[in-house]
Amino acid sequence: MIGILIISHGTLGESLIHCASHMLNKRPLRLRQLGVTAQDDPVLLLPQARKMIKELDEGHGVLVLTDMYGGSPSNIAAKLVIPDRIEAVAGVNLPMLIRALTYRDKALSVMMTKAISGGCEGVLRVPPVFATVHNAATGS
Repeated sequence: MIGILIISHGTLGESLIHCASHMLNKRPLRLRQLGVTAQDDPVLLLPQARKMIKELDEGHGVLVLTDMYGGSPSNIAAKLVIPDRIEAVAGVNLPMLIRALTYRDKALSVMMTKAISGGCEGVLRVPPVFATVHNAATGS
């Protein structure tokens, strides 16, 4: 199983994990987060991130998800990358995390591609509802 580390601003990572746990009805294994605050020195967080990577890696690699490319969390993530062993993707959102969790038994490159596509495909305009709202669960 591929480990997942979310490195994000503030409590975004823990919130994403909480939402994913709610959707999956359990907290996924080998999923951790590192929140970066304005008071943190990213240089001092790097050893902690490396330790978390070691704890998450069972031998199949780790995917690091980060919120915004160019911010402190993604700069930390970039220093962790070891191609084909530890990969990083910026722009994490809930669809991306769910997709990553769904494909974590595949190769790291496949999981990373699926996570990116899930994140992109999860961003769309919600159309207005002009007709009667239907309950998809009951069909009424």
